[in-house]
Amino acid sequence: MLFKSLIAALAIATPLVTATGNATVINECDFEVTLWSVGSQINGPHQLEAEGGSYSEKFVVDALTGGKALKVTRNRDGLYTGEPQTIYAYSLDGDNVWYDLSNVFGDAFAGNKLVVQSANEDCGAIVWEDGTAPAGSQVKVCTASEDVTFTLCA
Repeated sequence: MLFKSLIAALAIATPLVTATGNATVINECDFEVTLWSVGSQINGPHQLEAEGGSYSEKFVVDALTGGKALKVTRNRDGLYTGEPQTIYAYSLDGDNVWYDLSNVFGDAFAGNKLVVQSANEDCGAIVWEDGTAPAGSQVKVCTASEDVTFTLCA
């Protein structure tokens, strides 16, 4: 009886663990790209080979910045040389993940379709038909348990 009571008490005291999804980037372009994962620290560079190279990381909370930015350039040293960058950013907020897409220093993927989409089809997708930002907000939110994938040259 004591054992059953102990198990019941532990079950009540243990918080529910929520599975966390991944932020993934897939390069379907016919050229190599370079990615850095940027928060309070920089992780990378990671070369994503043409037509199928990929990078993935679990959604995490960065205690200093609040989120992460997966910065992609067409040049291997583009993060440090002011090259155009396309940025898939996310912020984990409890059971939700907020995500968006933006460009800085130009349009690195002009002429190429870009798509950011959750594995949960009920959540909003970000689609840039020609690699440049359309008008309006690009911020979406979905359940953090689902992967959110950014596809280059979709």
